[in-house]
Amino acid sequence: MNVEDSEELHGAVAGVTRIGRTVHRESGPWSPAVHELLGYLRSVRFKGVPNVKGYDNRGREVLTYVDGRGVPVDDEVVLDEVLVGAVTWLRGYHDVVDGFRPEGIRTWRGGPDFLEDHQIICHNDPGAYNWIIQSGRFVAMIDWDMAGPGQPLDDLAFMLWTGIPLYRDIGPEESARRLELAAEAYGEFGPLQILRAVEPRMLEAARRIQAGIDIKDPGIVNLQKIGEPQRTRDRVAAFVERRDAIAAALG
Repeated sequence: MNVEDSEELHGAVAGVTRIGRTVHRESGPWSPAVHELLGYLRSVRFKGVPNVKGYDNRGREVLTYVDGRGVPVDDEVVLDEVLVGAVTWLRGYHDVVDGFRPEGIRTWRGGPDFLEDHQIICHNDPGAYNWIIQSGRFVAMIDWDMAGPGQPLDDLAFMLWTGIPLYRDIGPEESARRLELAAEAYGEFGPLQILRAVEPRMLEAARRIQAGIDIKDPGIVNLQKIGEPQRTRDRVAAFVERRDAIAAALG
């Protein structure tokens, strides 16, 4: 492969290299479970996810490369159409993955776990930084290594943390307007219900980051370079101060 046909991709938890039409990234004990999930999604022809191609000679997982651009979340508020497209995709994913019921324990990035009756396999990291956009449309979700058992509402709350975004102040009226758009697109949870779910879900995200650092997960340790998990805790505290104003703007 010519050097011109490869590049380092930034933004993922672990190092990622594009080689031609494939993406090579560090694998781990969680990879077989994630590949099983992605294989199921491919078998039911669910769109907007990468396909698994196996492993390379360095033991890295190999996935199909998805054309498009990522979202620089600290510099961009995505268009309404992109937000609605992402939330609609997430609802479709949650509906489809409800049919994926692996028996017994699987090893996910968070550790060995089994799927309880009231759970689905969530993406668990569906932030806007993992969206792929083409021609002003949401087309795919990448970086599935954090997938594991969870609740749909928690996945949606996580998505909207950066998708609206709720982690930074865009004004209570605009936050409320976009939250109502997202709630309507998902079609199950009310905007206030979603708003209340954000704080516990993002504090849990900070806890999981700390747990990964404690066990020296190389990819999670990288997040320390951008101030995690304290950065998320600080942002959650600031969000809580704005939350009542957003709720009031919902009427």
